[in-house]
Amino acid sequence: MLDRETAQEQVLKAAEELFYAQGIQAVGMDAVRSASGVSLKRLYQLFPSKEALVLRFLQRRDTSWRQALARYVDTHATPDEQVLAVYDWLHQWFSEPGYRGCAFINSFGELGGTSPDVADQARHHKQAFRDYLASLVAAAGRPEELADQLNLLAEGAITTSAITGTPEPARQAREAAHLLLQAHQQTKKTDARLTR
Repeated sequence: MLDRETAQEQVLKAAEELFYAQGIQAVGMDAVRSASGVSLKRLYQLFPSKEALVLRFLQRRDTSWRQALARYVDTHATPDEQVLAVYDWLHQWFSEPGYRGCAFINSFGELGGTSPDVADQARHHKQAFRDYLASLVAAAGRPEELADQLNLLAEGAITTSAITGTPEPARQAREAAHLLLQAHQQTKKTDARLTR
């Protein structure tokens, strides 16, 4: 018999693949049982309801997604390069086989109206991503409102790429982000000259 940690890992891995590929409502606990190799009884011992499993899937996805993004961005030297690296990473993500958009947007669309906890998880993920962008913007010495603009570019690219089936929106968003960085840099230089 599998120990609790191993069984939980197998269930979560199976659930993540199934929920992301097929949608949450289309996947029953029997399908998770079959894909994970964990008995239905054990599955319900680990996750007493499907919603509990969905919430744990979203928490796990949030952590892994944000860590992967930060690892990639951290390999770039300057603050401006780090901001633009967000869009390069998105392009890589969009290019992965089986890309179906944002798991949080998808889950919110499926369950946000009936599950306040799922809606909260989606909001938490989106706020954490926006806050991460704000930290990059601050390190680049740009005004905080730029974080909201960059966030809209990224979120629009995520959704557009999922619908169109091409990673190209990441490149377009990167170009727009580059222009915004330049515009805010120019404004900063102009303001500095005026205050001398």
